[in-house]
Amino acid sequence: MTTERCIDIQGTPVRLQGQGDEVILMLHGWPDTRALWDGSVAALQDRATCARLTLPGFESGPQAISLDAMCALLREVAERVSPNRPVTLMLHDWGCIFGYEFAMRHPELVARVVAVDVGDHNSRALQRAWGAREKFSVLAYQVWLAVAWQIGCHVSPTWGTRMTRAMARWLGCPTAAASISYKMNYPYAMQWFGSAGGFKTAQQVQLPMPLLFVYGERKPFMFHSTRWREQIAATPGNAVQGLPCGHWVMISRPEAFHAIVRDWLSGQTPSQAQA
Repeated sequence: MTTERCIDIQGTPVRLQGQGDEVILMLHGWPDTRALWDGSVAALQDRATCARLTLPGFESGPQAISLDAMCALLREVAERVSPNRPVTLMLHDWGCIFGYEFAMRHPELVARVVAVDVGDHNSRALQRAWGAREKFSVLAYQVWLAVAWQIGCHVSPTWGTRMTRAMARWLGCPTAAASISYKMNYPYAMQWFGSAGGFKTAQQVQLPMPLLFVYGERKPFMFHSTRWREQIAATPGNAVQGLPCGHWVMISRPEAFHAIVRDWLSGQTPSQAQA
């Protein structure tokens, strides 16, 4: 991989690798760090500069970062790493939720979006798509993690982290357990307990820029509605592709995922991926 450069923005290290005027800003989710994108940087650094950061509070803290503060940070990051042209966002999991909101608030700073596995997270269509079993499953794991964050903050960091790692194992998370802690759970506390203002002000996901949406087909439930996916697919300039894997698409199907991304970024119809 190319030499990594680092700049500090609001106390958050932002790592840059690659070459080219286009900047791809990569945002991860739970329970990951910027290391989630190692393979993506290797696959894309020949055509673009890849910028990535670990979400604030995931390693430092514990601290919940409000939606407004996160968007303000991402605005400064985008302006610093790509002062002359809007960035391309590459998003996964909670990175999608924070990244979508940033893109809708500041469309002049975002040229296009590559989103992985999380779509219209706060829509009524998604709520209707989940049956009782799916709703219970979502409630169970998310509230568990929200409680683990509270326990880690106020009772025992050790127990909060043990709870978090246990849930990560149960969910089949590929992230090394040693890098997982309760600090990464604050978005769930925002979602269920309203910590740091929660997500009450989050907009419905309607991006004004082109979107590539890639999702895992083999999961107990989806994080997007069929209606939203079909609307995305029917919009000129957008593309949708499912892959035969779970939530961590870029880890489970790296070659297929990166081929799809490269095709779309180059203005081509994404290749049909094989298992």
